[in-house]
Amino acid sequence: MSTTGVASAETPIDSPAPYRWRWAALFVILAAEVMDLLDAVVTNIAGPSMRADLGGGASTLQWLAAAYTLSMAIGLVTGGRLGDIHGRRTMFLVGAAGFTLGSLLCAVSVSPGMLIGARVVQGLFGAVMLPQGLGMIKEMFPPKESQKAFGMFGPVMGLSAVCGPILAGWLVDADYFGTGWRMIFLINLPLGAAAILGAVRYLPKGRSETKPQLDILGMLLVALAALLIIFPLVQGREYDWPVWTFVMMGASVIVFVVFGRYESSRSKAGRDPLVVPSLFRKRGFSGGMILGLVFFSAMQGFMLVFNLYTQIGLGYAPLKAGLVMVPWSGGMIVGFGLAQGVTKFGRAVLQAGTLVMAVGVFGVWLTLDMVGGGVGPWQLLPSLLVTGIGMGLLMAPFFDIVLASVEQHETGSASGTMTAVQQLGGAFGVAILGTVFFGLLGGGIATAVDHRADGLREQLTAAHLAPAAQERIVADLRTCTSDRAVAKDPAATPASCARLEKDTRSAATSPQAGARISAALQDTASSAFRSGFGSVMQTVLWIVAGMLALTFLLAFLLPRHARPEESAGH
Repeated sequence: MSTTGVASAETPIDSPAPYRWRWAALFVILAAEVMDLLDAVVTNIAGPSMRADLGGGASTLQWLAAAYTLSMAIGLVTGGRLGDIHGRRTMFLVGAAGFTLGSLLCAVSVSPGMLIGARVVQGLFGAVMLPQGLGMIKEMFPPKESQKAFGMFGPVMGLSAVCGPILAGWLVDADYFGTGWRMIFLINLPLGAAAILGAVRYLPKGRSETKPQLDILGMLLVALAALLIIFPLVQGREYDWPVWTFVMMGASVIVFVVFGRYESSRSKAGRDPLVVPSLFRKRGFSGGMILGLVFFSAMQGFMLVFNLYTQIGLGYAPLKAGLVMVPWSGGMIVGFGLAQGVTKFGRAVLQAGTLVMAVGVFGVWLTLDMVGGGVGPWQLLPSLLVTGIGMGLLMAPFFDIVLASVEQHETGSASGTMTAVQQLGGAFGVAILGTVFFGLLGGGIATAVDHRADGLREQLTAAHLAPAAQERIVADLRTCTSDRAVAKDPAATPASCARLEKDTRSAATSPQAGARISAALQDTASSAFRSGFGSVMQTVLWIVAGMLALTFLLAFLLPRHARPEESAGH
């Protein structure tokens, strides 16, 4: 999901002649934005259904989100420059067509690898499509109308944030024509077709007078550096963290250093760099980039893990899981609105949002701690609402405040870099928090079985099992539930579960005793499963809270206020 609000800081000083079809063109651009906003969140809701259908391990759930955000982060800056070279309307059409094709590939995928690859196609073409719309708005609208045009993005983002999870859950549950989760991508086909036809009819054919050079090598270096760190973070747990995973992460740092030096030498040679090196010599911008990485990692990682918790841990259906997120999304809209009324406080609004969001996250933790595995959507509503309000307060002033630290001629590069960092942060969050979640899950469920072992032994004693048989079955259940939670193939039966079944049959003294034992094991496993997921979710919430605390401290590196409108060229 890209944040488009930064573009308002780039409103041109010159007033172009109003374009006749500018408002119709705006709705075409917004249709493209809706496709991106929806596809950024749908896999969080539909991921478990996709995995159940296509197979794959826990890392598959992480890649479904990370592949999209990572590929978009890599392509965003270059995507904007392709519009300057070949024409924004042309590249918008290319991006929209490619994004629609990627959606079709997602819908017809027959394996996890194919689906992840199709998500990469979506992300790359989305990175070509989205920047063109923002550039065209600045060209089509005179200064007096540009703020109204950019103001349309707020309601669209808010509506998409609220409706996206609900739509995804509804389409998966409804299973129209037997399509299941595939319908969340098929719905992009009419949207994409409308965007393409509307673009042909209404978008202007103008081309930028300046034609910057493409920094292909710079883009490849960024892609390599990002992949070198994201891949081992996602896959390392499934491979038991071999040496090569740490070598890859170390190599990522080296490639990032090489990228920085290459960009500096390219700039000194008078050629267009992918990222203007002088930006990182400004404390406000560098601090903003680090803050953005930390915050967007926390936000996207939390959203993924929370959706996995509600669906896999609590057993919510996709629609119910989507509805649970409505208070979060609605709170974000409220937070955006509140932020507009207190803009004079600048950086303090951002920091207040961080604190409010932290309070909401603690509220989620407290709810899980008090209610346990039987927690319901209404009990989560207050804390998720507060979390969303804090997120809206934080995000609303963030981009404008960071841009206040850069020179006017650097604003274009800075905006593109910030948006790319937002996407990259999302990929990091999915990789890091998803890996922590699944890494702790087996142990968390095993511990939950231990806490219920005495009660299980009492039920086994009532079924006339010998003490030695009881201990063997309790140990088998502990291993089975842990293995099943972290199994690479959720459809396969772990060897430990097969052993549990065998030991249960051999220990039962009668059919009636066997039925009582099976019922006791089922109840204990179900309770331990919910409790284990909840305890791991609580641990992740503490990590998120720590990331928010770091966000609060990093905010002191930012300018106190956004650039005044008159000096920003508004």
